[in-house]
Amino acid sequence: MKPLATVILAAGKGKRMKNPDKSKVMFELKGKPMIQYVVELALKIHSEKIILIVGHQKQSVMDFIKSAFAGDMDKISFASQDEQLGTGHAVMQTKPALENFNGDTLILSGDVPLLRYETVEDFINFHNENKFDASLLSAKFENPFGYGRIVRDGSGNFIDIVEEKDADENIKKIDEINSGIYIVDNQNLFEALKTIKTDNAQGEYYLTDIFNYFKEKNMKIGAVPTENNIEITGVNTVEQLEEMEKMM
Repeated sequence: MKPLATVILAAGKGKRMKNPDKSKVMFELKGKPMIQYVVELALKIHSEKIILIVGHQKQSVMDFIKSAFAGDMDKISFASQDEQLGTGHAVMQTKPALENFNGDTLILSGDVPLLRYETVEDFINFHNENKFDASLLSAKFENPFGYGRIVRDGSGNFIDIVEEKDADENIKKIDEINSGIYIVDNQNLFEALKTIKTDNAQGEYYLTDIFNYFKEKNMKIGAVPTENNIEITGVNTVEQLEEMEKMM
């Protein structure tokens, strides 16, 4: 098994959470900030390095992590994304911490607190056993609106991820969505990040565009659906957070 680093996206403002004084990942679920669940998971899967990408209200996030995980700060570090230029741009900020790391990098979101250890362990095993260069976790949603769609060929192999804003009517009918959870060979990740651009509907650096680079290089890409959609659902509103509390 290759060494593992985990990158956690935790820079978002969470505009729809209706509290600009609070980082999105610091909103609590059952009395614990969402980010705590994700860092606990990263430690449980034996990540050698854990890099949190912080931005909005970053000091509060860093102070909390340093206090809650005081005994694990030899593994945990922070990268700052001070301008919100997309998920690809966020991961670029981890370069000083990761550019010399030889292993796989798992990318998680700080607002997906219900993701289970077993799901991530199965995902990592799927990636390793099939010797994929990059893998993503997907899900099938009855209403996939708003999510990037997973496009497959006739044999079921991964072809592409198309974001909702860039999707035509046919693509929008696809019910398999991208969860935003990836595992990628670290050296390939940073080569791919050099190639991504902002020529899309959002004018942002999409992290998903790294898969275009992998395809051009004929790298082996895997996509595996999770059994339980709830696990990979991010929190965007206070109402969603309340729903999650009920589910737990």
